[in-house]
Amino acid sequence: MVTKKECRTQMEDRLSKLSNDMYRKKSKKILLNLLQSSEWKLAQSIGITISLFPEVDTYAIIEKAWQEKKQVAVPKCKPQTRELEFYWIEDFSQVEHGFFQLMEPVPEKATRVEKESFDLVIVPGLAFTKDGKRLGFGGGYYDRFLPTFFGKTIALAFNEQLVNDLPTEPHDYKVQKIILEDDTFICNQ
Repeated sequence: MVTKKECRTQMEDRLSKLSNDMYRKKSKKILLNLLQSSEWKLAQSIGITISLFPEVDTYAIIEKAWQEKKQVAVPKCKPQTRELEFYWIEDFSQVEHGFFQLMEPVPEKATRVEKESFDLVIVPGLAFTKDGKRLGFGGGYYDRFLPTFFGKTIALAFNEQLVNDLPTEPHDYKVQKIILEDDTFICNQ
């Protein structure tokens, strides 16, 4: 089996071939599928990263959450401990480029929130299997966060990100549902 590093390189190469037009179309289909999910409909508050290309666009998802009066919490990376801190944001003026150029909350402009305060987390990743395995970006931030989060977890992915198998380690944590542009998989924990 290939290593995680090799999988990341292969997936980054595959995703880099998406045209801007295809990226927008696929992201929109995934958004529409997410909005139909019971997890989204029932959620009053969500935790979500602000995407970087070629991740599924989350800007439109965040804006839709605000339109529906859902609370939105975005993470800030703590590199020294590889942990995430979440902050409520009400508009994009409360974020700035932070760790690895990720858009992160500005603590002075946002309100810190504990993970028990939101009921759905949109989990980022590079690759996924139908049974919920995920390959993250290599920092282990979500693998540290998810075991102590007791709400719902959903991953959003392009069809190209679905693979048959992934190398895993005991600390790797699965997601409960994966939403693609053409399908949805409910995963066992």
